[in-house]
Amino acid sequence: MALTLAESAKLSLDMLQRGVIETIIEESPVLDRLPFIPVEGNSFKYNQENTLGGAAFYAVNATWTEATATFTQKTANLSILGGDADVDNFIQRTRSSLQDQRAIQTQLKAKSVSRKFEDGFITGDVTADSNAFDGLRRLTVAGQAITAGANGAALTLAMLDQLIDLVKGGKPDILLMSKRTRRKLKSLLVASAHYVEQGSDQFGRQVMFYDGIPVSVSDFQPDTETQGTETAASSIYAIHFSEADGLAGLQNGEVETLDVGQLETKDAQRVRIRWYVGLALLRDSAMARLQGVNAS
Repeated sequence: MALTLAESAKLSLDMLQRGVIETIIEESPVLDRLPFIPVEGNSFKYNQENTLGGAAFYAVNATWTEATATFTQKTANLSILGGDADVDNFIQRTRSSLQDQRAIQTQLKAKSVSRKFEDGFITGDVTADSNAFDGLRRLTVAGQAITAGANGAALTLAMLDQLIDLVKGGKPDILLMSKRTRRKLKSLLVASAHYVEQGSDQFGRQVMFYDGIPVSVSDFQPDTETQGTETAASSIYAIHFSEADGLAGLQNGEVETLDVGQLETKDAQRVRIRWYVGLALLRDSAMARLQGVNAS
C-alpha cells in the first residue's frame, strides 16, 4: 500500500530517522502529498491505459461488438539518491556543548537530499544524467502540454483554467509554479477583484489557492526556460497525485539514515543518507503543463 513520507515518518520509531524524513518533507512543496509505491527490485513496470474499449446502445436481439481496453506497458527505474556527512571527532567533542555537531550535519544533509529530489522531480532527465530519473518535464506528454504563446506570453486566468481542464478525473491536487509566476497570478486575481484564497498546510505554512487548488511554489521551477525567442519563460504544472492512476513516487525501502561509523583514513565519523527513489506517471491525463509564461 502506498504511503506519503509524512505518514511513514509517524510510523518510524527511530527519532533520528523520523527527524530526517520530516526535514526532507519540510523542504519540498510536493513531498507531503506525493504517495510512494513500494518497489521490489530496481524498476517498476505498469500498464498505462490507452483506450477504454467503449460501450454502445443495442437493439433487441442485436449482435454485440466486443472491444477491450488497450494498454501500453511502461517501466520506471529507481535511482540512488543520497550523500555522506563526515564530522571530525575533535569538533564533535569540543563544540557540541550547545548543539550536537553531528545532528546539525545530518539535518543539513537531509536538506540537500530533499532539494536534489525536488530538482529531479521537475527537471530530471535520464538522457542528460543516466543516474537520475525523469521529472515532470519529461513525463508530460505532448497532448497534455500547452503554451502561453509561440514566443512566450503573459499569464492569464483563462490559460490557467485551460491547464486545469486538461487534467481528467477531477481537479488537480496542486498547481506547481515558480515564485515569479505566483506573484503574477496573485496580481491577476487582485486586478479582477477575485477573492485570493489562503490556507495552511500541515506545517502551518500559508498556502495560496486558485479555484480550490493549492498553489505550490518550487525554487527549482526555473524562470529561464526557452520558448521560441523568449529565454526567460517559466512553466506551471497541474498535478493529480495517486498511486492508482496519477503521479506517484517509487521507492525500495524508505529514506534511510545510516551510521557508517568511524573512518579509517581520518579521525571522523560518517553519517549516510540514502534513498532508492523514482517517479511514475500512471495516467497521462493526470498531469498537464503550461509553458512559455513570461515575466510580463
